[in-house]
Amino acid sequence: MRVKMAKNYGFCFGVKRAIEIAQKNKNSLTLGSLIHNPKEIKRLEQDYNVRVQEEVQSVQADKSVIIRTHGIPKHDLVLLKNKGAHIIDATCPYVIKPQQIVEKMSAKGYQIVIFGDANHPEVKGVISYSSTPPLIVNSLEELQDKELAKRVALVSQTTKQTPKLLEIASFLIARCAEVRIFNTICNATFDNQEAVRELSQEVDIMVIVGGKTSSNTKQLFNIAKEFCKDSYLVEDFNDLEESWFRSKKLCGISAGASTPGWIIEGVREKILGF
Repeated sequence: MRVKMAKNYGFCFGVKRAIEIAQKNKNSLTLGSLIHNPKEIKRLEQDYNVRVQEEVQSVQADKSVIIRTHGIPKHDLVLLKNKGAHIIDATCPYVIKPQQIVEKMSAKGYQIVIFGDANHPEVKGVISYSSTPPLIVNSLEELQDKELAKRVALVSQTTKQTPKLLEIASFLIARCAEVRIFNTICNATFDNQEAVRELSQEVDIMVIVGGKTSSNTKQLFNIAKEFCKDSYLVEDFNDLEESWFRSKKLCGISAGASTPGWIIEGVREKILGF
């Protein structure tokens, strides 16, 4: 079996930065999972005693708390400060950007439209910065029956697909008097998606490596499926099945932005052995 890696894949700037922060702050808590990769979260716990705390109310005043890459709701941040916790901010700068935009534009009276998954921690954080109730839509279809204001500001979850953001933007422009569009999809997400789009058209089988709760990993998988019907999403080499590779000659591999190199290499080595 031959293997071809995508031109861009794996850890993005924000994730690398967060992992480095966690490794420098042993015996800390992260409020929610630092990144969406359970294997890497387990490694941080075992090697650095960096543990996940889901409930902000349970954080003790003297604890060091790392803010995850996806950010946290504004009110949770205020609560941590009021508790006197030592706050270490690992929020990705690309995530801080839509938070700031939403805070500014909602204060100016614009209706906020967020292209994203309402249940995703990044979007929950962004929502909290809006001074008025925002519209959260995960597709153009979800927007079509919504009541829109004359003045609208559009932002996106950082891991969404650019073509789908453009569809929503076009829809709003046709129906609103003023639309402010902010492309908050991060560069690494765009580059990884384009690399998967290109590679999945060349190969017999495509393997995407990453956490199954990771939004950007799922986006890569969805793109791969568009062009290569034999595409699979795995968390590590244990998820691989040899039967997938029978009669296949060339396998493409990509990985989500929160997938560490040691997991990607394990997948690659096992595939090469088939």
